[in-house]
Amino acid sequence: MNLIKAQQDFISHFGEMGSRWGINRTVGQIYALLYVSPKPLCAEDIADILHISRSNVSISIKELDSWRIIRTKHIRGDRKDYFTVPDDIWDIVRNLAEQRFKREVEPTLSLLRDVLLECSCDDEHEKESCHFTSKKLQDMHDLIEMFSHWHNDMQKIETSKLVKLMKLGTKIFGFLDFKIFSKSDDKDKRM
Repeated sequence: MNLIKAQQDFISHFGEMGSRWGINRTVGQIYALLYVSPKPLCAEDIADILHISRSNVSISIKELDSWRIIRTKHIRGDRKDYFTVPDDIWDIVRNLAEQRFKREVEPTLSLLRDVLLECSCDDEHEKESCHFTSKKLQDMHDLIEMFSHWHNDMQKIETSKLVKLMKLGTKIFGFLDFKIFSKSDDKDKRM
């Protein structure tokens, strides 16, 4: 498979962005390659196209599989595993959101719950600091828990309705009778 410039640029960019997203460059490149490939690719094809080792491909495929954002395909008469991504980009987004949530948000929420349950200060000198810290941790917990509920609700929404909701953008505030600008923004608009 010869890559066109658009594919090369996309794959290169995805590899560079990988470190910002918490994955390594090779994992990002492989995912990008599978995303823009018109057909499923086997590990050997991926290694040849990206000029990386077969073992690096294997490790990266396992990581992508753990994120549930690739699919294994079998071709009749061929013993190799072929890989592709879900056809629906919303399936990809939902899986990524779910996996990031499980890996990042849930452990933080769990830690906050544990710390808040254990937080007590018997020493008079520590009470003010303990009260302040408890309040801050409770605020953080409540925010993350609210986000958790919102995330769970968004995962359940039918894709077509979610797309409509997203297209509404800030127009949604009109339905809720909210002002979307703060008082300082209103002053700036009047000037």
